[in-house]
Amino acid sequence: MKKTTRWLTLSMLAASALVLAQMQKKGGPPLSPPAETSVTIAGKNISIKYSAPSVRGRQMFGEGGVISKDRTWPVWRLGANAATTLNTEADLVIRNLTVPKGTYSLFALVNQTPWQLIVNKQTGQWGLTYNQDQDLGRVPMDMAKPAAPVETMTITLSQTGPNTGKLEVQFENYIASVPFTVK
Repeated sequence: MKKTTRWLTLSMLAASALVLAQMQKKGGPPLSPPAETSVTIAGKNISIKYSAPSVRGRQMFGEGGVISKDRTWPVWRLGANAATTLNTEADLVIRNLTVPKGTYSLFALVNQTPWQLIVNKQTGQWGLTYNQDQDLGRVPMDMAKPAAPVETMTITLSQTGPNTGKLEVQFENYIASVPFTVK
């Protein structure tokens, strides 16, 4: 029985590897390549590292989507692969949430409108590992629709004033953003 289970597990892993290999062009870029955005405000660097998924013909959000409103796990890793990380050299106030300087994981609740940005104190984990007890807090994001669908997810940090900035996520038919202040 143990040999059968082991053989079945190995067969499933091999089949998964073949499917992933077929989805990615030989020698081509990864399906969800690593990406980074950063901004310097008031002399302090703020950066986000993430993996950028692409739509690739799928419906990403909503009923029947990869991340569905009726899904029992509505928390999204705000990207692909490892958890998305925010590193800040300064204390921030994201909307009304105080974020001390340091490193955090970012997630989002996308099963409601507006989306909720989650700043989580746990870091270094795979993106599907989410512990709500580690949440520093959650803030609502401003929602908009892009002029055209966005194939590959992008996260940008931009300066909007001497001590202020904006975090923006664009993907599929969604733009979600939130203002922040550097303290």
